[in-house]
Amino acid sequence: MKTVKHVTDIYKAPAPHMVGDGFRVHSVLPGGTRNENNRVSPFILMDYGAPSYFPPTSKPRGVDQHPHKGFETVTVVYQGALEHRDSTGSYGKLAPGDVQWMTAANGIVHEEKHETAFSKNGGKVEMAQLWVNLPKEYKSHQPHYQNLTKAEIPVVQLSANSYLRVIAGEYNGQKGAASTYSPVNVLDVQLKKGDTVTASFPAHFNTMAVIMQGKAEFDGTAGSAVETLFFDKNGTDITITALEDASILLLSGEPIDEPIFAYGPFVMNNEAEIAQAIEDYNTGKMGFL
Repeated sequence: MKTVKHVTDIYKAPAPHMVGDGFRVHSVLPGGTRNENNRVSPFILMDYGAPSYFPPTSKPRGVDQHPHKGFETVTVVYQGALEHRDSTGSYGKLAPGDVQWMTAANGIVHEEKHETAFSKNGGKVEMAQLWVNLPKEYKSHQPHYQNLTKAEIPVVQLSANSYLRVIAGEYNGQKGAASTYSPVNVLDVQLKKGDTVTASFPAHFNTMAVIMQGKAEFDGTAGSAVETLFFDKNGTDITITALEDASILLLSGEPIDEPIFAYGPFVMNNEAEIAQAIEDYNTGKMGFL
């Protein structure tokens, strides 16, 4: 029987900070990689870069090469254009509407920059990056990534001007574009003022709504930009009504019931595995750019 998932908590993101020289972001999930009681599992953290103008430059801004191991990064571009390259030899560009789902697994070195042509002209960048934990059995797999173009991501039209994109998981029978290693739903919701949408998730999943732009009401509880609403595990349905034009990322997933030991760009299960990750990076086992 379907019941309402009620809001249990609202988290207001702290002031934005810079990541590298190209991303001005709000950390919209509490606790970072030290999440308390796994309340956001299987998610780890999420940074949202609200629209920020960057002037023209001949040297693309962004984040220089750095390692990751043990989890996945999901990058969603709303405005601007990004470039990615990594130690597997992969290279890709992300335009507005594109998503990159990178599985770091047993270790990768990569860099994320503003796209070269975009950098020369300057402009606004708006993006989000979500970290998704991997179950222990997949942390040792080979790294790879899914380059999901805007055209490949299913769109569900909610009204004349409101829509929902199924990046991962499912919405009303519509399967998402991404393949995942544990049950995960990532829904990109774009609502015009006054429009409503209802989404259903399993009761035992951890579920949250990140409001990136605008203001919305969730079964009587209102939230605003750069606030994250957490929902209880007793219900299944979330109904969202836009009080203003709103951009929302709905996240829901089955908790990974395993220990988390994280250090910087590494998310493992214990301290010894973190030590091994650091050694692997320092000795070049994660490759080079």
